[in-house]
Amino acid sequence: MKKRLLTFTFILFVIFGKSSLASAQDLDSLMNKSVKPQITYATATFKSTRVVNGHSVERMKKNQLEFRVSHRFGEFNTGSYNFWGLDQGTIHLALEYGINDWLEAGIGRSTYEKTADAFAKVSLLRQSSGAKNMPVHLSYLASTEVIGVNYNVAMNKNFTSRMSFVQQLLIARKFNEHLSLQLSPTFVHRNLVPQEVEKNDLFCAGFGGRYKLSKRISLNIEYFYVYRGNQNAINQSVPTPTKYYNPLSVGIDIETGGHVFQIMITNAQAMREGGFIGKTTGSWSDGGIHLGFNISRVFSFND
Repeated sequence: MKKRLLTFTFILFVIFGKSSLASAQDLDSLMNKSVKPQITYATATFKSTRVVNGHSVERMKKNQLEFRVSHRFGEFNTGSYNFWGLDQGTIHLALEYGINDWLEAGIGRSTYEKTADAFAKVSLLRQSSGAKNMPVHLSYLASTEVIGVNYNVAMNKNFTSRMSFVQQLLIARKFNEHLSLQLSPTFVHRNLVPQEVEKNDLFCAGFGGRYKLSKRISLNIEYFYVYRGNQNAINQSVPTPTKYYNPLSVGIDIETGGHVFQIMITNAQAMREGGFIGKTTGSWSDGGIHLGFNISRVFSFND
């Protein structure tokens, strides 16, 4: 009797055990089918909306407002009389707002040529992995600037003559937690140029990079190669030739809670593309460099 009971129990265990195992496998299969593959987006490619002088692919999030103060001291080679440039200074103030999750717009005012500017930056692609694999970030920048200094022989008082326009693509990739690189092909059109021999259109390629040194500190480098097409004619212009240089900037980003502090050394005095791309006259080799900083504060208007 006991033997039959044990046999019967074993048969029931085998039947229902297989059934339970099959049900568990069916449930796992159903759950795997119902869970969609996830998209992982790369974040914090750069800590700021600027690499150093130029824009990065980063932008303000929706309903966030950034107040940005940028300052460049005078050239180091002006000597002790100007305290190696610290007695002089150029300032740029800007307000930049995230209209939605892919569009940012901003306005600014600079003491450099008393320039007023406005821009819009659109995120076209976001670097991602997983269900959607996109190897780079891609943004488009359009900006305009108006020079406000009093007109003279070289500066037409016509409003449109004082305008310049910038079109720029920002292509960046975050390779890992430490390294991010960016390429910025740029076109600048100036309605009026400083010298007759200069061309109104400039083409340049910008290169930028960020290397994270610690949780809150990173090293940033930025360089713009400007193709003018007639540099020899500019160098030989009469009566006073103006020699231009490609802007090179090295900076440190320091994140401190609600804002990012950037301190840099650059041979460019201007802080907008029309200025530092087209009108950089300082040379690193002869001490024509500026100490500068950017400070930004972000305010959120999300409920």
